[in-house]
Amino acid sequence: MGSILIKNGQLVTMNPKREIIQGDLYIQDDKISMIGTGIAVKDADKVIDAEGMTVIPGLIQTHIHLTQTLFRGQADDLELLDWLKKRVWPLEGTHDGESNYYSAKLGIAELIKGGTTALVDMETVHYTDEAITAIYESGIRAVTGKCMMDYCGDVPPGLMEGADESVSESIALLKKWHMKDNGRIHYAFTPRFVVSCTEDLLVRVRDLAKEYNVMVHTHASENRGEIELVEQDRGMRNIMYLHKLGLTGPNLILAHCIWLDDEEMKIIAGTGTKVSHCPNSNLKLASGIAKIPELLELGAHVSLGADGAPCNNNLDIFREMRTAALIQKARLLSPTVMPAEKVFELATLGGARAMGLENEIGSLEAGKKADVVLVDMDKLHTTPSRHVDIVSQLVYAANADDVVTTIVDGKILMEDRKLLTLDAREIKKNCNRLIGRLLDRNN
Repeated sequence: MGSILIKNGQLVTMNPKREIIQGDLYIQDDKISMIGTGIAVKDADKVIDAEGMTVIPGLIQTHIHLTQTLFRGQADDLELLDWLKKRVWPLEGTHDGESNYYSAKLGIAELIKGGTTALVDMETVHYTDEAITAIYESGIRAVTGKCMMDYCGDVPPGLMEGADESVSESIALLKKWHMKDNGRIHYAFTPRFVVSCTEDLLVRVRDLAKEYNVMVHTHASENRGEIELVEQDRGMRNIMYLHKLGLTGPNLILAHCIWLDDEEMKIIAGTGTKVSHCPNSNLKLASGIAKIPELLELGAHVSLGADGAPCNNNLDIFREMRTAALIQKARLLSPTVMPAEKVFELATLGGARAMGLENEIGSLEAGKKADVVLVDMDKLHTTPSRHVDIVSQLVYAANADDVVTTIVDGKILMEDRKLLTLDAREIKKNCNRLIGRLLDRNN
């Protein structure tokens, strides 16, 4: 821990007044201490000259599968259920501790390089401890948990488990990792989706999440085929079923939520259930386009995520922001829906709310955690960067490669595009080796 003075930057604060300030930001230990102009601090351990840079809150992604990063390019051009059953589940079932560790490292490295400082992660059924070790070592902020699957005949043997085994392993991981490193790591219960979970397991997850006061993270209503399976098996639509079980509420994050009827949308908004919108994944899998403007109009809490590398195929939050804005304009034939300011909010404060950390992250304010990103907007594709709406430039013109420095909890994880807590060369070398091993096992 130490102190960092960031000077002469354009600060996009996302504070309640949405102020954009040309000035300085002072970090002491893990928190933002001061924001203003001409901050005079003589004893800062490090001074960063942010002249020409835009300083933003750390970007937040609320639906990621670090366990799948190793499978990038292995499951392209397939519909969701085929994508799962033919490619992703068999590959997940061949993971070992080393491969899951490096898959997580690969994803985290990409996220840090692109300005994502916090994520909500769903791991696979086994070897979650190794993935969380990678999260811990990297310095990124995360809500993460072991995937839970105790039902569904099409699941490979390597992913199937009993409810008792699933619960006991999840509790052990929670006790080891929840609130680790000054609260940087949070544990969540992560049942995959209704299709792969018995009602007994889902009810136990509901009760355990309340007992331990942690989040629940799952998928819902991503695909029409998925909804048909749930209706056949449980007798009602996805969200209705989760609501009936008492799982809906502020501690539940639902990824996707594309195929919702009016009643389900009202349930999500009325219960404070969180929605993670994954526009590029939804487009690539041809799952559909979620009714995000309508959900927001109802007061629902929405955030953004890239999903997994095999269905995206990148983890770039800047691409997610741009796509989230554009697809709604085309869907509703209105250029005014999903303006840049709203989309940027989803990637910052919206993500913080989803994680239950809105009082700690999501904006640049004194007293909040020092999750801060510096973006170089002096590029050809972002020029002019002066006398323009800088938030619009961030959403519509910037990309992940424009991120220069990434700070989490007051610790610099990347500076001048160089990763400081992860070795990119070592990660790439091992991932290229390990994917061959997994594919051999899968054949």
